[in-house]
Amino acid sequence: MKPRSQRGDSGLATSTTDWEWRKEFLKLCGPGVLAGITLGMWLTLLRERGRAMEWKHCLRAASITNQSLQNSFWARVERLRFDAKVRDVSIQPPVFILGHWRSGTTHLHELLAQDPRFGYPNSYQVSFPHTFLSTEQFGSRVLSFFVPKHRPMDQMEMTLDRPQEDEFALCCSTLKSPCMGWVFPRQRQDFEKYLTLSKISAEELAQWQDAFVWFLKKVQFRCPRPLMLKSPPHTARIRLLLQMFPEAKFVHIHRDPYRVIQSSLHTFEILYRWHGLQTPNPGELEDYTIGQYKAMYEDFFREKAAVPEKQFYEIAYEALEKDPIGELGRLYQGLNLPDFATAEPMVRRYLSSIADYRKNRLPDLPDQLRLRIGRDCRENFEKWGYPV
Repeated sequence: MKPRSQRGDSGLATSTTDWEWRKEFLKLCGPGVLAGITLGMWLTLLRERGRAMEWKHCLRAASITNQSLQNSFWARVERLRFDAKVRDVSIQPPVFILGHWRSGTTHLHELLAQDPRFGYPNSYQVSFPHTFLSTEQFGSRVLSFFVPKHRPMDQMEMTLDRPQEDEFALCCSTLKSPCMGWVFPRQRQDFEKYLTLSKISAEELAQWQDAFVWFLKKVQFRCPRPLMLKSPPHTARIRLLLQMFPEAKFVHIHRDPYRVIQSSLHTFEILYRWHGLQTPNPGELEDYTIGQYKAMYEDFFREKAAVPEKQFYEIAYEALEKDPIGELGRLYQGLNLPDFATAEPMVRRYLSSIADYRKNRLPDLPDQLRLRIGRDCRENFEKWGYPV
């Protein structure tokens, strides 16, 4: 049987086999979340953790090195061209989409991004935070050739202009992100402090804040509309984000913890293969995933009360899936956003475009793991009304 033909970003017919080689290429030597790193930052990382890198990942390391040289050149160009303009940009109060990985944050982000009155950082921008003002126009064309049709963990379409997590920009511009645990999974505990940012030094926190504000200013310079921002780690940073952006609004999406952790285990296992410079220790993924989930929501439950009433809204993934138009209308009203009627036609059009989307079919959770999730995450089940 011949492979089914599809349309690529270039408009040329592309077979499913052609998409598959892109996946294999990126797993072997793609730079992953460090695609946008500068040479200085890369050399710092190599000095600190180079000995932990495995030789079987040398092609990825070579790819990162090559990319860092280009990034450093274009970062210098970008500073000369845009720094003075970006410095004067004011960040409009953003809307933060909160929720653990695999809770439906991407789906909600995509739905809200259909509203032309809002903006968002896209995949290219978060991958190249130092250079995107100078390189996106031509760089995205080149990189689109290497981008698979779907994300590695599910069947969601991948393109460089789609909404993406701003955490990736912070990962390669500061190295202060739990996503660095995907690069060095055997040392991921060293990066877990960056999930909540509550136990780091004042100097590190200031560096993180400066990098975040500068990235948002650059996105805001390119897109002068309020930004919809989605990154799971922000779920554990509410108080800090509220201090930085007092008028920001927050929408939290939750999902059955059994499904979230089951899907997270599947996702993180794949992400290690796409981003890693070392192989994870066997048998640690369950502890890591459940521990991270608990740490995230301990801070979330403690800090969400600090948000003024009209600046916080909570939504269940299951309800959004069942009635997306109704739930979004209530979300807009609950956060006092502009009239949803303006965005509704675009949202309906997007929903029609993904009508054939099929979720992953994952094996049932082992009984012992299910019991552990029910015990360790009991607070989540109780607060959101999911059966244990």
